[in-house]
Amino acid sequence: MKIAILVREETMQRCTGKGCLNAFFQRKDAFKGYEDKTELITFSHAGGDIDHKIEMMIKNGVDTVHLSSCMRAKAANYEALAQKLAEHFNVVGYTHGAEEGKEQATVIIKKADKV
Repeated sequence: MKIAILVREETMQRCTGKGCLNAFFQRKDAFKGYEDKTELITFSHAGGDIDHKIEMMIKNGVDTVHLSSCMRAKAANYEALAQKLAEHFNVVGYTHGAEEGKEQATVIIKKADKV
């Protein structure tokens, strides 16, 4: 399994990614069901040329994209981005902390569920 983590561009101005990366490497929170062989292929912000980033993730064999918990909490385009990504990947709408968000529900979409 190959995964990507996309974070909020504005948050990356001050965030080190520690929460997302700790959750991945410790296999906790959104990553608790992953095998040890799971590879983190991409850790990037969701800004810039998202279509190019999607192409590169496809080329590199990404199966699942995690939108960071800060995306769920603060990104106005959280649901639209999840839907766009679900055209190519499974999407899990958080990385660390509680599975359910305080402000909006967590989006979880299986690629096969997308019509």
